[in-house]
Amino acid sequence: MDKTKMKKVETFASIFGEDHNEVPSEKTDGTTSLKIDDLIPFSNHPFKLYEGERFNDMVESIKQYGVIVPIVVRKLDDKYEILSGHNRVNAGKEAGLTNIPTVIKEGLTEEEATLIVTETNLMQRSFSELAHSERATVLATRHSVMKSQGVRTDLLSEIEKLSKAPNSGEELTSCPMGTKLDTKKEIGEKYDLSSRSVARYLRINELNPPLKNLVDEGKIAMRAGVDLSYLSQENQEMVEAITSESTFKVDMKKASLLKKHEKEGSLNWNTAKQIISGDMLKSTGKVKPFKIQPTIISKYFKSSEDRKAIEQTIEKALDYYFHQMKTHSNDKEEGEEMIE
Repeated sequence: MDKTKMKKVETFASIFGEDHNEVPSEKTDGTTSLKIDDLIPFSNHPFKLYEGERFNDMVESIKQYGVIVPIVVRKLDDKYEILSGHNRVNAGKEAGLTNIPTVIKEGLTEEEATLIVTETNLMQRSFSELAHSERATVLATRHSVMKSQGVRTDLLSEIEKLSKAPNSGEELTSCPMGTKLDTKKEIGEKYDLSSRSVARYLRINELNPPLKNLVDEGKIAMRAGVDLSYLSQENQEMVEAITSESTFKVDMKKASLLKKHEKEGSLNWNTAKQIISGDMLKSTGKVKPFKIQPTIISKYFKSSEDRKAIEQTIEKALDYYFHQMKTHSNDKEEGEEMIE
């Protein structure tokens, strides 16, 4: 072997490492083999990753057949950010793989990247399987795409292709996003949800990640989460901290009070803790509403009498009663003082 050539190779290896690959090797089908160590997860990935039996099954499948469906990534500095395939990457690493088949997407906007993340996840699981926070992400992403202009139409159909195995022979019967993209009603029809439910999920998407988790865990009721979504990020963090340090749950009444106090500018740690613990609800001093029995009403009033007139008479009677009680009490105290 030419000694000068050998020297060049050794110098290159000493600088970059023997396993350095300047350009990923591209296959004829458009996929590329990337090193798993060069991959990073999508920032704030909104979906829960496989674990337990489901994850173990994927590991065993990869050990037997390899990764059949390529993952989808985009270049980010000197790494590649995963858009589709977080579970395959984790399972592939567990199975002992060092490289994984990949499709590299270029020139994506943040909205388009998020669209790939949500749509490919949804193609692998039904909407009903998703947690509340995951549904909120899917619906919010679709809603954002529907409202925006200039989204690459080719990307919408390509998403479905990317989620299928190569040479699967399956025909695309429809564009995943549909053709009319303008209302909550259309989104609702796709997922069998009312427009109101879609609106609630769009609000849930405004919660910070810890509060979304509490909604998923049932520690915050869905509709309570909607009210909490109107709080500032600072106050959302405060609510999460108070809820996490105790066993209290946030129901609709508590969430409504928190929202009311923030609107009035009076929400602070002590107030929030009183509301979340339920102490403020106990100390309102309000008498629970009750109804007077019909037998009592009929004893003193005729059936032909107007309801408002009856209420006025009862109010006068109560005023007279408590006035008499107060007078009697004062007379009694005066009498006791004279005896002394």
